[in-house]
Amino acid sequence: AGRLGVSGQCSCYLRPHTPSLPARIMHSTLASKNVMRAACKKLCRRMSTIPNLETMPKTTVSRLSNGMRVASEPCVGNTVTVGVWVDTGSRYETEENNGVAHFLEHMFFKGTKSRTQTDLEKEIENMGGHLNAYTSREQTVFFARVFKEDTGKAVDILADILQNSNFDQTLIDREKSTILREMQEVESQIEEVVFDRLHETAYRGCSLGRTILGPAENINKMTQAMIKDYVDTHYTAPRMAVIGAGAIDHNELVKLADAHFGNVPNEGKKSATFEKAVYTGSEIRERYDDMPEAHIAYALPIGGWTDPDTFPFLVMQNMIGMWDETMPGGQFSRVPLIAKSAKLRMAKKIQAFCTQYSDTGLFGVYAVGEPQALDDLMYNVQGAVTDFAYDVDETLLEQAKKAMIIQYLGVADGSTQVCEEVGRQILSYGRRIHPVETVARIQAVDAAAIKAAASKFLYDQCHALASIGPTHEMKDYVQMRRGTYRLDC
Repeated sequence: AGRLGVSGQCSCYLRPHTPSLPARIMHSTLASKNVMRAACKKLCRRMSTIPNLETMPKTTVSRLSNGMRVASEPCVGNTVTVGVWVDTGSRYETEENNGVAHFLEHMFFKGTKSRTQTDLEKEIENMGGHLNAYTSREQTVFFARVFKEDTGKAVDILADILQNSNFDQTLIDREKSTILREMQEVESQIEEVVFDRLHETAYRGCSLGRTILGPAENINKMTQAMIKDYVDTHYTAPRMAVIGAGAIDHNELVKLADAHFGNVPNEGKKSATFEKAVYTGSEIRERYDDMPEAHIAYALPIGGWTDPDTFPFLVMQNMIGMWDETMPGGQFSRVPLIAKSAKLRMAKKIQAFCTQYSDTGLFGVYAVGEPQALDDLMYNVQGAVTDFAYDVDETLLEQAKKAMIIQYLGVADGSTQVCEEVGRQILSYGRRIHPVETVARIQAVDAAAIKAAASKFLYDQCHALASIGPTHEMKDYVQMRRGTYRLDC
């Protein structure tokens, strides 16, 4: 963080299971355009605070001669967020070079052939700009937020660092200690470690099960040749997209992109490695009886971004929701899991998650529980997930859908948020999902859709579980496996 004199972040600090709503919208058709519009108009009558969705800006998409996509969406204001989204991440690594995508993200900020690191810092600061980057399991992102008159400079800087960075071995060796310290910081955040362990056990032996930072031994042996090989393989025009949002003209952005990225090759020197994800019902338990509470992630496998049941699972996630002990009134929640956790002091935190990738996903609950109450806690966690296949609270369903719509419209406020959503959707679906369609898809989810999705993916399936802490009260895997179905119906 703090690279280039401005705030920066690396997504390895963030869980991949909490992407914002539009980033996970499926591509398959659920309803006709007329049905979508009717659903949106009905919703607008019921919720007067929602604007006319059909008048919201639309995204324009073009393609350069080398296959690189350029997309822009206008927003109110005098600022512009422009960035480059690359369809690569830790999932495209091998066991030998795991961590190179994140390491590369660091090296892009260490100077280019024409700009030193200090020059980059001064240029961004003199514009009053904000330059940022992050790496996830399937995408790598670089973006800048500047005033509209500095859009050309921002594109020039992005193009320079992505095409002309100085991968000097001395700088690489110096950066190793920085990344190792970052790794120590991540390892101190138990929640982050639990979700890494969850991926490790759910996708055993697969690239999706590896961490974003990679193991320490890979960091220590990172070389210039490894980094250049990764860039030459994955940073190709068809896998990159230039995205702009804010006070920006699309034709101008296309000209800038063509001038600065027109020479990016349309194929890599080697074929990119993409390993199919194979889910394995299993668990990893790290028992530490001296810890004050247990951290547990319980999940079941679901489909990827474009799966037809994506929206029912997003609604289910919101129906369980999130609660921690600092939030008052938990014992009065309409969600049984939260009400019991607060009233009986079974847990200090409950959070549902829906993590999705291109071909797979995980749906479940993360909980921080009291050691002496883990048996009851996990019984209720499994019940909250399995019950969707049997009973659906209609009132809770409607509340969850309204909350999702409000959350979605909140994300669509501001050039940076819009730019991030457009970028993720262009890579994931090949198009931008308009709010009209998003709201209609949310409204189309009913109790029958919830039950159908839960019966298909959650009912009587082998679960994945990761836990750290005093877990002696938890049942073993075989006993917990029985919690994925009910015998009292």
